[in-house]
Amino acid sequence: MKKFINEWVIPVIIALVIVLFLNKFIFILVTVPTGSMETAIMPGDRLYVNRLFNTENAKRGDILVFHSDEMNEKLVKRLIGLPGETVEINLEGEVFINGEKIEEPYVRETRGTAQSFKIPEGKYFFLGDNRPISVDARYWSNPYIAQDKIIGKAEFRFFPLNRIGKLK
Repeated sequence: MKKFINEWVIPVIIALVIVLFLNKFIFILVTVPTGSMETAIMPGDRLYVNRLFNTENAKRGDILVFHSDEMNEKLVKRLIGLPGETVEINLEGEVFINGEKIEEPYVRETRGTAQSFKIPEGKYFFLGDNRPISVDARYWSNPYIAQDKIIGKAEFRFFPLNRIGKLK
């Protein structure tokens, strides 16, 4: 019995403690439920999210996971606007940052209504890649996400196996 405990029970308990620690402080695994990020991320994709990501290093185009108080859930969206910037979206769905059009090769389809957003300090602005169906900052009553609500950066897709790889 002592041999069984030493060879099986103790290693299993140690492994579980390590997994729980990693999941709490280093990374989380997220399953994407909707098509708002198609084609970069498809419904059902499972992602590795780096919790050690420093939001001070966030840049436009990063795919981030954050908690939305308004929707009361974790969301996966693309970072578009940084603190202090002005984001304008025209009728064709083109996005301008401080008056300059940005290139968005990842966007599946654009269209929409003309809108303008002035991002407060310490806040960020997110949009989905599949703009016609994405419920994103354009439709929230508070379109800005506070820095402390950002959970991490989606770095890697580990499922399905035929789409495994680094996210772009």
